[in-house]
Amino acid sequence: MTEPTMRQLKTGAGWRIGWDASASVYKGLIGADGWAIELTEAELNDFCRLALELADTMQQMASELMDEEQIACEVESDRLWLEGDGFPQSYELRVMVLGDRRCEGAWAAAAVPPLLQAIQTLHVF
Repeated sequence: MTEPTMRQLKTGAGWRIGWDASASVYKGLIGADGWAIELTEAELNDFCRLALELADTMQQMASELMDEEQIACEVESDRLWLEGDGFPQSYELRVMVLGDRRCEGAWAAAAVPPLLQAIQTLHVF
């Protein structure tokens, strides 16, 4: 049997997400073309959970809006804040790390669907 991969980095046009189980503190990585933020395991878990919750909420709101209406939706934990802004099927995603390390980043609408797919396949052990 093979051991699970200790390091994973998934990338695409305008996004990246990674996991390094051997790192001492910052095991997670999120980013785009011009920026990256290292996250603790708890922060990465929150990011993945919140991003998927936000995607679900945006899709649920689609039936409540007219075709040309845009929406801004926020979700947060005590570690992270995320916002989706745009149309339910095409929105920009922003993240802010709360607490001692204040940092933020954003993904263009075209990068969000493949990022969400990568989140679902990221194996965090």
